[in-house]
Amino acid sequence: QVQLVESGGGLVQAGGSLRLSCEASGNIFSFNVMGWYRQAPGNQRELVAASFSRGGTNYADSVKGRFTISRDNAYNTVYLQMSSLKPEDTAVYYCNLRDVVSSADYWGQGTQVTVSS
Repeated sequence: QVQLVESGGGLVQAGGSLRLSCEASGNIFSFNVMGWYRQAPGNQRELVAASFSRGGTNYADSVKGRFTISRDNAYNTVYLQMSSLKPEDTAVYYCNLRDVVSSADYWGQGTQVTVSS
């Protein structure tokens, strides 16, 4: 089993910054993707950013240039640095780990990010 624990959400004014962290524990697969998704009320969950264990990242168009995903494989931790935040970034942010071989998905409990105008 894999457990994901997120931290770092909160309330911030538009234009501000926040950093989310997600630490994975348990049976971590060497070939994996760790990423962040978000879900605003009434909307579907959407990919924000992803980081591949063998290198490479992927971002939603709406956050390119403002958000940066990074990971520390030694500590099985992924980070999301969010800058120039906008009210439309308000959502519950979920950490995700996917085993590339089996496609098994694991999710964190979610952390609220609220951006005030």
